[in-house]
Order: sequence, then structure tokens, then C-alpha cells
Amino acid sequence: MAMATAADRWTPDRVRALPQDGNRYEVIDGELLVTPAPRLVHQRALRELFRLLDEYVVANDLGELLWSPADISLDPESLVQPDLFVVPRRGEAAYRNWTDVTALLSAVEVLSPGTARADRTVKRRYYQRSGVGEYWIVDLDARLVERWRPSDDRPEVVADELAWQPDQSCLSLVIDLPRLFQAIHREA
Repeated sequence: MAMATAADRWTPDRVRALPQDGNRYEVIDGELLVTPAPRLVHQRALRELFRLLDEYVVANDLGELLWSPADISLDPESLVQPDLFVVPRRGEAAYRNWTDVTALLSAVEVLSPGTARADRTVKRRYYQRSGVGEYWIVDLDARLVERWRPSDDRPEVVADELAWQPDQSCLSLVIDLPRLFQAIHREA
């Protein structure tokens, strides 16, 4: 097996230079991750999660809930595009560029058929070592959320109520997951 050369190693700058072709490109530690356009149910899941999370983030003045495409580099060797993410409040100064974002309170990835390996391994390790407060992997088929925190060796698997409290001075946001998945899958 041949060793990879420096030219084979992807960088955030190489990824930013790629053409806009409908794919989502990310790089973590030199590994290029390519994701095609998501399924409709994936987008519906993001909409429902955004509705729940945004109200909480705004009401508690935690920061900003945003979505991809976004070029988030929490270290110089990586560029990720989490499906949804919360950037922490930074006083009165607003974020002006993606390069201003150097930390995340949370990141959310909704699994798609082609993203499970990257979401559960490569991205999970990246978010953990980058100190992202919580990383949620939303499994639409299994109807559960895998919650990871920076020091976790295993995920907390949540299928009923998902409680999120990024700031101890705020009440927890409690998400009724069966109800959420019913809305996503358009079930009565």
C-alpha cells in the first residue's frame, strides 16, 4: 500500500477552492468528506429541530442557531459543515465571517445513508476534541438521538425526552422525541 503524499492531504483552502456543484465538502485532519444533497426527510428534520432550538437559543440569549452550508474551522486543519449548530454569544460583537466562529455550543448532524460513518466516527471525534459542548447524531430510521459530550467514551442514546441545558442559569429545553419524529415523518 502506497503512503499518501502531501498533495493527497486535503486542507480547508483546497476545499474552499472546489467548484459549487451541489455537494457539501468537508475536511478533517486531511480527510476529504463529500456529501450529496440530502433527502427530503433530512431537510424536514432540520426544519423541525430548528423551530425547537431557535426559540430556546434566542429566549435564553445563548448565541445564534445556524445551519449549513457554513465553513466552520475549529482548528487550522479542518473545515466542517454541521447540519445545525449553535455559536456562543460573544458580547455585543456580531459574527461577520465564518472565520470569526472559533467555538460551538452544540452541533447537530442528521444521519443520511451516506454519512453514518463520517458522522459517527470522524466528525464525532473532531467535535469532541474541539470542545463542542454537545454533538447530536439524529437517526431518523431508529428514531433516536445519540448525544456526545467532549469526555464521553460512549454516546447517551436518547429515544424519549432529550434535555439540553448549555447554561446552568437557564431551564433545560426538553424535546419530546417521539413527537418530533412523528412530525418529521408526517404521521398523525
